[in-house]
Amino acid sequence: MAESLNGILLRKIRFSETSLIVTWFSDRFGKIKTIAKGALRSQTAFAGKLDLFFQCDLLISLSRKSEIHTLREVAIQSAFDGIRKNYLKTSVAAYFIELVEKTTELDHPALEIYELLKRAFGYLDQKEPDYRTIPFFESELCKSLGLQSNEIGAAAIRLRDTFGTLPKGRAELLKQLGPHEDI
Repeated sequence: MAESLNGILLRKIRFSETSLIVTWFSDRFGKIKTIAKGALRSQTAFAGKLDLFFQCDLLISLSRKSEIHTLREVAIQSAFDGIRKNYLKTSVAAYFIELVEKTTELDHPALEIYELLKRAFGYLDQKEPDYRTIPFFESELCKSLGLQSNEIGAAAIRLRDTFGTLPKGRAELLKQLGPHEDI
């Protein structure tokens, strides 16, 4: 059965000579994995459509036997090109992806987190991140996960205590984003 949904590309890994496993965060199913058969061939319908941070319309066939579904069609809604033009923006977007991957499970719908990622990438596409960007995202993610925190800086502690660790590059990224209190 084919399903239409929207998704943001989180990760892609080579599966075979011609295929990729692509992890998405979708509006309807949360984090999902798909196989893009033939995506690495020179003549493919997926050419130029499977890159990190892309927001896409997807058509997938759901698998009944595996956690990996089949990607049938993909159409780019937004490439968020502004993120790729700046190393710091790319690093912040990658941190957001790593944090979402760490805090969510496969096939668990979470529309709020999908919308949060979409807003965050839209922001990074247009504006420079600063020292408030990461703590704000963490705070909003906590709200979506039901880990309400009264202070923006406390969100990182809630996430770390709940999920074990935060992505490794957080401290260095905060330094690059400018002066801040210890958050």
